[in-house]
Amino acid sequence: MYIKQIYTSCLAQASYYIESNNEAIIIDPIRDFEPYMELLQDRNATLKYIFETHFHADFVSGHLELAKLTNAEIVFGPNATTTYQCIIASNGQEFSLGDLIFKVLHTPGHTMESTCYLLLSNQNKEEAVFTGDTLFIGEVGRPDLAVNPKLTRQDLAGHLYDSLHNVLMNLPDHTIVYPAHGAGSACGKNISSDRQSTIGKQKQYNYALQKMTKKEFVSIVLDGISDAPDYFSHDVKMNREGYRTVVTVLEKSLQKLDAKDLIAKLKGGAIILDVRMPNDFEKGFIPGSINIGKTGMFAPWVGALIPHNIELIIVCAIDEEREIISRLARIGYEKVVGYLHLDSKEKDLFNNISFDIVKSINPSEIDEYKNNNFKILDVRKIPELELGFVDDSVHIPLSQLHLNLSKLNNNDKYLVYCAGGYRSMIACSILKSKGYQNVINIYGGFTAIMQNAY
Repeated sequence: MYIKQIYTSCLAQASYYIESNNEAIIIDPIRDFEPYMELLQDRNATLKYIFETHFHADFVSGHLELAKLTNAEIVFGPNATTTYQCIIASNGQEFSLGDLIFKVLHTPGHTMESTCYLLLSNQNKEEAVFTGDTLFIGEVGRPDLAVNPKLTRQDLAGHLYDSLHNVLMNLPDHTIVYPAHGAGSACGKNISSDRQSTIGKQKQYNYALQKMTKKEFVSIVLDGISDAPDYFSHDVKMNREGYRTVVTVLEKSLQKLDAKDLIAKLKGGAIILDVRMPNDFEKGFIPGSINIGKTGMFAPWVGALIPHNIELIIVCAIDEEREIISRLARIGYEKVVGYLHLDSKEKDLFNNISFDIVKSINPSEIDEYKNNNFKILDVRKIPELELGFVDDSVHIPLSQLHLNLSKLNNNDKYLVYCAGGYRSMIACSILKSKGYQNVINIYGGFTAIMQNAY
């Protein structure tokens, strides 16, 4: 038996490759199929099944492309409906893989089709359970993504309680837990950075698995859930109904733009997504650009702040355009209409276009600016405020900034900070794109502010 977790940090997502006797199963693959195909080739294995734990909301799965490339069968759990051919498994149904058996455990709650896959050894011993978004390490899946007029979030949370207590918690304590997400994912409130655990440890340390009534569970699990990004429903639809190949998306999007093309696209309603890092962006950018640096949770931030149906122009470093377009496609963003570079070699090509900058200051300069009537804008998440905050600061989480601009006065002057400087530059670019010209970034964010004993 061979198990490999394939972790995609920018999505905080884990997919799994399991192999026995040269037969393989892949669970919850992302849209980039190359790593899986390379594994199959390197290990001389045949892909037999692609297991999906549910219709993912935060990324586009790679199940369709892998199935076309390998002739493997796609498997969903009960209640799933698709427009393409797949196996809709029943609860308790078993699938063989070499010497191993996978048993379907229907665990509704995160969504109604949510399913876990229990791995049994050739001695019929419970080895591991692949829990999708039902059970995370230290957390459980949010039960608010599949609500409809006949099914409330409270109903889903009740189903989740039953799935956890009547199914997963009845597994032996030694059973390894392999979840679909880690820390940073929006699919759970406060997921651990650990990549795996056991049922026993989760029963001991996971707050949601402690002894409580269903009513108490519903209340505690629903408390503090942030609003789901709009692109979640878009991705669910793509995963359920199908999508174009990544190759097709790249062919359409890999169009290098000159100044004339750029102006025409902007007049047509496209916006510029500048993916350079903050220290490069602040030195010079095309007015109206939104800066989301390509590091870290790049794609989820794009999904949280930019509608999926808007045409995008990418500004990136040379030879990064293919990577950026592919990473956007992971979350179903396929409306990239071209790209351009603003490095020193190519910036002269756009010399007839005016450029803007974002000024940044060190924390030691905050008092000077406050005395000059600058207000302080904190764009961290609500839980981060427990670490402290600058006196008299206005707090608007970055994910909510574009919805709460009415709370800010266009004529006021603002110093903007986050935890380390990444999100504050995003916020500055959003504000500047909306006509807020008097915005200044604070280098290093609250971490640097505390180090400077502000």
